[in-house]
Amino acid sequence: MSGYQDGRLRTRWRRATRLLAAAAAMVTGSAGLAVVLTTGSAAAGVSPAQRAALAAPAVTSVTAGGAHTCAVLADGGLSCWGSNYSGQLGDGTTTNRSTPARVGTATWLGVDAGSGHTCGVQTDGTLWCWGSNYRGQLGDGTTTSRRTPVRVGTATTWARVSAGPAHTCAVRTDGTLWCWGFNRTSQLGVGPSPYVATTPLQVGTATNWASVTTGFAHTCGVRTDGTLWCWGYSSDGQLGLGALGSQTTPAQVGTATTWTGVTAGYAHTCGVRSGTLWCWGENGYGQLGVSGSFQTTPVQVDATTTWSRVGGSGDTSCAVRTDGSLWCWGRNTTGQVGDGTTTHRFTPTRVGAATVWTGGFDVTDHNCDVRTDGSLWCWGDNSGGQLGDGTTTQRSTPAQVTLLG
Repeated sequence: MSGYQDGRLRTRWRRATRLLAAAAAMVTGSAGLAVVLTTGSAAAGVSPAQRAALAAPAVTSVTAGGAHTCAVLADGGLSCWGSNYSGQLGDGTTTNRSTPARVGTATWLGVDAGSGHTCGVQTDGTLWCWGSNYRGQLGDGTTTSRRTPVRVGTATTWARVSAGPAHTCAVRTDGTLWCWGFNRTSQLGVGPSPYVATTPLQVGTATNWASVTTGFAHTCGVRTDGTLWCWGYSSDGQLGLGALGSQTTPAQVGTATTWTGVTAGYAHTCGVRSGTLWCWGENGYGQLGVSGSFQTTPVQVDATTTWSRVGGSGDTSCAVRTDGSLWCWGRNTTGQVGDGTTTHRFTPTRVGAATVWTGGFDVTDHNCDVRTDGSLWCWGDNSGGQLGDGTTTQRSTPAQVTLLG
């Protein structure tokens, strides 16, 4: 990657993200289990794991961190698993877990995992973070890492949050945007200082932010008017502004007013507008979904007009089409593309034949997505146990994760 970087942070981020990817052990789908359980003597052959999968609670969303995973269940409960070196699982320990475990008794609207920390919004609108905090990314006014969730301020109007490698941003219900943590590359959007912010700082005065996404050294967000804005460091064009260098406050990307979603990777960005898919920034692994070198402005990924959602961090991207099919591309060292290989892909590659993916996915060096029946599937690197199958075996195709209620 060109341009200056914080070597220490980048090394940690790369080390963390390499701890992931490869799909979890295949478990018979619930439909298949229903057949087995109703075929008389065949029911005797159903394993405890299969029975657990059949009775597993539905998942509403999932997030993939550097080497850990968290999922919000239909009852609002939160489960986390994988690497826990900084307490990012929130269970009060620094012990890795290779199977899902509940985090407290609170009910959650959504969570997002960074490389070594996790943040989430509870159903009462409060915001909580835990894990690594050496750059203030937990937002609790300190740089002390936390093994259990700690509340961020006193506000009860948080709507959604995005956790990057060392900074965090969140949107409130009044449409304001707030960021905190590491700001070496102006990724907080408040100018070149402070270098580190340990509590949330408001980004500008706009009150129409709809969503935000955090990359390694940049941040992007979509406003309710459909405009797209990015800021931070553009080592490879990941801001989409047509140039390299820094942008200290939010700058609009082009003039389109039809953006519906955006995701920031390590040094690339992808977004959806009017059903079309666009990517820009670094392209060493094909993470832009096109051939060639880095791009400083958005380039369209094929001619398909039925893309509904895109996601991804690290150097891999995935997107879901309106027909429920899932497609991934980019870095595939640990099988995170999900096509059964470890070959990097420069064009969207379909993940299996299923048409039941919701697009409630997240991908780093491992990948997880939710299906329409509420089942959770993961694949990719598993060196920290982040696939949740009880092993540390890498997997290159999706496998169902058993979540206990």
